[in-house]
Amino acid sequence: MGAYYDEIEIEDMSWDSEKRVYHYPCPCGDRFEISKKQLKNYEDIATCPSCSLIIRVIYDPLDYEDEPSEDEEEEEEDEEEEEESEEEDHFEDALEKLTLDEKPSLVPVAA
Repeated sequence: MGAYYDEIEIEDMSWDSEKRVYHYPCPCGDRFEISKKQLKNYEDIATCPSCSLIIRVIYDPLDYEDEPSEDEEEEEEDEEEEEESEEEDHFEDALEKLTLDEKPSLVPVAA
């Protein structure tokens, strides 16, 4: 590939946490996109899903070497959700096991 539309530094791109990609406006009205996984694999070409333009992303590959893969990130999120649900379940179990004496107990008080 020789003809890039432009060369853009990663700092000039925006992170989209829902789509999990960096993006940059394309002249066609859509956005160039590149994922952390691509950056981790030393890929530096961001593509526009709507047209044939591409840009070269300028970044330091060492910044993405230790990035967890998307599968690992999803596993971490699932584990966090499980821990939260376990805490909720634990709270519900405590309420179910709660018992109160029917007769009030008398506590002697010194006068």
